[in-house]
Amino acid sequence: MTAARPGWIHPAFRLIEGEEAFGWPELAALPHGDLSGGGVVLADRPSRVLAALAAAEAAGQGLLLARGTRDVQDWQPGQGFSVTLESSGTTGGPKRLRHGFDRLRGRLRGVGEMGARWLLTYEAGAFAGLQVMLTAAASGALLVAVPGGKAAGGRPEGAGIADLAQAARRHAVTHVSGTPSFWRAFLMALGDAELPLAAVTLGGEAADQPLLDRLARRFPRARLRHIYASTEAGALFAVNDGRAGFPAGWLETGADGVALRIADGVLEVRSPRAAPAAAGPDGWLSTGDLVECRGDRVLFAGRLDGLANVGGVKVSPEAVERRLLAVDGVADAAVVAVPSPITGQLLTATVVLAPGADEMVLRAALRAAVADLVPAARPRAVTFADRIPLSAAGKKCRKGTA
Repeated sequence: MTAARPGWIHPAFRLIEGEEAFGWPELAALPHGDLSGGGVVLADRPSRVLAALAAAEAAGQGLLLARGTRDVQDWQPGQGFSVTLESSGTTGGPKRLRHGFDRLRGRLRGVGEMGARWLLTYEAGAFAGLQVMLTAAASGALLVAVPGGKAAGGRPEGAGIADLAQAARRHAVTHVSGTPSFWRAFLMALGDAELPLAAVTLGGEAADQPLLDRLARRFPRARLRHIYASTEAGALFAVNDGRAGFPAGWLETGADGVALRIADGVLEVRSPRAAPAAAGPDGWLSTGDLVECRGDRVLFAGRLDGLANVGGVKVSPEAVERRLLAVDGVADAAVVAVPSPITGQLLTATVVLAPGADEMVLRAALRAAVADLVPAARPRAVTFADRIPLSAAGKKCRKGTA
């Protein structure tokens, strides 16, 4: 690897990966950056990813950040330096999208802070993880990572969240970005421990109002925002007003250079930061996110490919799940569709009780929360658990529910 430091890595940048520490000299010395695998790098550690990015840029070569060893032989690097990412495949099969490096860094301007201490909660090879890593690298921040490849909660028994909470306390992190599902589990793992958070960011899933309110109370001195982005669309926009969804006025004015519209209840975007192959001939890209306008707000109502067919009625498990999350005494909840020999599918719910909550009282409150929904949208069974299992991407896995 060339010893020249890339311009996107600040001289003061430091990475703590478990018990190892890296600056640019240590990253430059890593063997992971020699691209001997033909431009395919297993993105299990941020050190490996950063070293490979620098090497690929110096060589003018395409790079695939592989989230596993699945079918990497069929990948072609193309011409020049680019970065190909694999989507998480939360509701369907994972996709590969090629991005120019400038597109990946399109919204990083002005978001970095010298002296910040970031916690990496996303996979190093995921779009969101790469955004955090590049932000920290460009601003000369400290990046704290838990090695193992599934730091966001994909390990058995959810041990990754406890590891991240311990690392956050140990290094007194100031900036944390994670999915709403991650934040609910992270808050439970933290307990009463204090963190000097200056910035709380949510992404990867729709942010619900009860969680936003909870985070604002827990970290009153932190800036709170939720980001809308995806592997296909890139980084689109951020919402900073503490409210779920986004302003309805953005459908007319756009946001941060991104045009927005609703077609058949689905949000579509036209963005200069989207992967070129993802958009249609007219430049518009369907996000697959169901949305609805309520007053001055556009609220997310689930995924189009996550709709369940319960006796011929299409229902959104995520929309029902948000009803349950708003119930006092619920720390977390997951609503999924399961096969039924009678109705084809039906909804079930798993609920995590908040400390001190009474199960019998909560069951009655949960029934009341969905009483006005059509029968198909009411969960047929509610079970209680200590935690909701998360994917390696920090999301509730929706596979098999569509």
